[in-house]
Amino acid sequence: MKADWHACLDNRVGFKGFAIPKESQNKVAKFSFHGTPAELRHGDVVIAAITSCTNTSNPSVMLGAAVAAKKACELGLEVKPWIKTSLAPGSGVVTRYLQKSGLQKYLNQLGFHIVGYGCTTCIGNSGDIDESVASAISENDMVAAAVLSGNRNFEGRVHPLTRANYLASPPLVVAYSLAGTVDIDFEKEPIGKGKDGKEIFFRDIWPSSEEVANVVQSSLLPDMFKATYQAITKGNPMWNELSVPSSNLYAWDSTSTYIHEPPYFKDMTMSPPGPHRVKDAYCLLNFGDSITTDHVSPAGSIHKDSPAAKFLLEHGVDRRDFNSYGSRRGNDEVMARGTFANIRLVNKLLEGEVGPKTIHIPTGEKLSVYDAAMRYNTAGQDTIILAGAEYGSGSSRDWAAKGPMMLGIKAVIAKSFEQIHRSNLVGMGIIPLCFKPGDDADTLGLTGHERYTINLPNSVSEIRPGQDVTVATDTSKSFSCTVRFDTEVELAYFNHGGILQYVIRNLIGSKQ
Repeated sequence: MKADWHACLDNRVGFKGFAIPKESQNKVAKFSFHGTPAELRHGDVVIAAITSCTNTSNPSVMLGAAVAAKKACELGLEVKPWIKTSLAPGSGVVTRYLQKSGLQKYLNQLGFHIVGYGCTTCIGNSGDIDESVASAISENDMVAAAVLSGNRNFEGRVHPLTRANYLASPPLVVAYSLAGTVDIDFEKEPIGKGKDGKEIFFRDIWPSSEEVANVVQSSLLPDMFKATYQAITKGNPMWNELSVPSSNLYAWDSTSTYIHEPPYFKDMTMSPPGPHRVKDAYCLLNFGDSITTDHVSPAGSIHKDSPAAKFLLEHGVDRRDFNSYGSRRGNDEVMARGTFANIRLVNKLLEGEVGPKTIHIPTGEKLSVYDAAMRYNTAGQDTIILAGAEYGSGSSRDWAAKGPMMLGIKAVIAKSFEQIHRSNLVGMGIIPLCFKPGDDADTLGLTGHERYTINLPNSVSEIRPGQDVTVATDTSKSFSCTVRFDTEVELAYFNHGGILQYVIRNLIGSKQ
């Protein structure tokens, strides 16, 4: 872990890279936390969360975390007060067995109070960190860390100010919160000092398998599951009192910022439009390797200066009620503005700058990705994306394909694709193309300032899965790519303009 952390400090900006100069890696940011002098270093933990996911369905690791907390408390260890700690189980059963074991009080003592049930930190719902801590990070360009027991740690997702986000088991979350840093070798370095001034090591608080088995045996009872879930279908008073219209069709609320009638079928005809041409397209974004679906369509918090935030403010939503992109996925207006809105986006067109902006090639202006895309759309100009290897890795999020389609992107040219995301792009009518082995934008001398024409056949009957096509630029460069329509079914989707239109036309056709 420590070796990985130091490698990340040195690596160039991007996935697992922070590019902190050697002379700045030991920097100390001094600040005042509610009147008490405090310090932050690179790698210091500011968020520690035992958060709802597969881990919190495992009694052994949950009770193991509680045993570790008990040992730490008895030895006199404490969590620094500016570290935001939380416990969000996936089930009320966890609360029952933690209380039965008598161990919840030790988690509470370290700050791991139960904050709710369901997705929290790993989808960006950890909430704000203390203002003094946030200022210390921002003003000193510190690489702060979050440690969480969830299953997502994409850049910019957990919290905008935690660039380093590490996944860990619940007991390890407790350990790192006590250490206060990820820059530690648990085998050799102490976690902290106990009440008698003695150094405490990881091994002093780590529960044995026997200890965990004993507490599981005595605290986990079948009746806990029965009591928790017997009323699960009854809902609660607030849910049950909601007014539900009785009409067959959904009654769209034009004022809602959560659910909005999507535009997918606007002006749709019963005849498939056939393959669309891509001619003289501009490059909207030029990426390197490992662009995840969370870079494309973040699920976390909505940044206060983003196009989505501007939209919500214009529709009367207070900043405190922005919620997250994940919560507003039913509103295409918000989600289109949130496409490529990840604050850790690395776009080569910006030459080293990190953030959700790009260059509008015709004017040279630096704009948000959404604003640039809308300007291209208004001018009737196609756009494409250049990318490296593993484009679309991570969770297979539908909005990572819907969003680019709504921005008007016609094709993605990459070294390789994550398979599900590639298929999702086809389902949204976007052409996935792979550079030939050994080729990429850099080796071909492509800067992203060119205009691109993809010489795809005009009829879907002339397109074959996996065939090669020529891509030509206005700078007299041309190169061969493989079209990644991998099946005849995907070709049918593309012919219809996307899977949604394909399904609707088949449903209507079957009833006529």
